[in-house]
Amino acid sequence: MNPESGRAKLRSVLDTNVYISVFLYPQRPIFQILHLAGTSQYRLLTSPAIIQELGRVMREHFGVEEKERVRRLKQLAAIAEIIIPQIILDVIKEDPPDNRILECAVAGHTDLIVSGNRHLLRLKSYQSIPIVRPIDFLRTLGVGSK
Repeated sequence: MNPESGRAKLRSVLDTNVYISVFLYPQRPIFQILHLAGTSQYRLLTSPAIIQELGRVMREHFGVEEKERVRRLKQLAAIAEIIIPQIILDVIKEDPPDNRILECAVAGHTDLIVSGNRHLLRLKSYQSIPIVRPIDFLRTLGVGSK
């Protein structure tokens, strides 16, 4: 993809819980979020810390086997722009891994953070970056709920 055209697209960071829903429940409408990134409808940003946390959650909380975890994480890395944040935030004390989402969003000059996480949603925005639910993100992309 031409880097200039990528910059013109909506830049978004997805929270771990969104990836979990996409990977574990592909029959649900939320699956479209990853599909739309893969077809360049928006620019998906992630970081090594987010990928690592996603792998940990898939293994520890959902028992996803290593082969499947690696396949999914490679799929994500192939379609996302990998951001290496140079900042460390300590905004969300209740769930410190949520801070990695904020770090990626700030470092990547993100337009939106997409999350179903109550700690992030409670903020409503961070440094002028709106935090929205997945269904609202799909509506922003012009995909109606079915």
